[in-house]
Amino acid sequence: MAQVGINVTAENFQQIILEGSKQKLVIVDFWADWCEPCKQLMPILEKLAAEYSDRVTLAKIDCEAQQQLAAQFGIRSLPTVAFFKDGQPVDGFAGVEPEASIRARIEQHVPGPGADVLQQAQQLLQNEQFQDAYALAKQALDLQPNDTEAKLTLADAACSVGRLEQTETLLAEIGLADQDSYYQHVVSKLQIAKQAADSPELQALQEQLAADPDNLELQLELAGKLYQVQRMEEALEIVFTILRRDFSVAEAKKQALDMLNGLPKGDPLASKYRRQLYSMMY
Repeated sequence: MAQVGINVTAENFQQIILEGSKQKLVIVDFWADWCEPCKQLMPILEKLAAEYSDRVTLAKIDCEAQQQLAAQFGIRSLPTVAFFKDGQPVDGFAGVEPEASIRARIEQHVPGPGADVLQQAQQLLQNEQFQDAYALAKQALDLQPNDTEAKLTLADAACSVGRLEQTETLLAEIGLADQDSYYQHVVSKLQIAKQAADSPELQALQEQLAADPDNLELQLELAGKLYQVQRMEEALEIVFTILRRDFSVAEAKKQALDMLNGLPKGDPLASKYRRQLYSMMY
């Protein structure tokens, strides 16, 4: 395995640590050859630096060879680790910490892999470009599956494109500690969307269909109305129930394709029902 990390000297520390930390998080490892705990810690730091190589630089200072630098940084015990960002120390610890603990420190200071995508999704939401916002928010959450902000942004976008069931699922995953003002905003938005999606006209159609459950025309009409008020999953399920019974119903086939083509890019609902459609065709 190639060596991970840069050996820092009095000559290059300005460039590696102070200037370098304007581009990436720089983790500075103060170590010495006689220090046994240093030998335990360094492989952990090297592993994490390799994993986060696009966002993190590992800088190593041998305190025996660079005594002046060690004194300049006020190092009193080894190993000592300092985190530099934008030319300033932002975090650090002395001694050996477990990998999970160091990883958590790194993730506090570096943007996740989906951060840029998430920012673009949020901008698109503000511009009311909901379909594109949904596709990017989905991508951001795929990159960072446990990121609360990504979940909330996708919930917001999902609500805006009528994926109300998905919005509810995502909101249910947000813990109490993260139920901030943005969470409350999405909850309110969902409630308004649900009220709008349950009109008297829809209720009347559902009652008619309950009285005449085999009426194909009523089934397709109800599916169309549900889709219009963005109750996509219910609409698709009605049409696909017809197709599962009889794949030769041309109007149901056309309606199914129109509905699938109207779903936002990246919507898992589209993938689910496209698979069903292909399995019926072949």
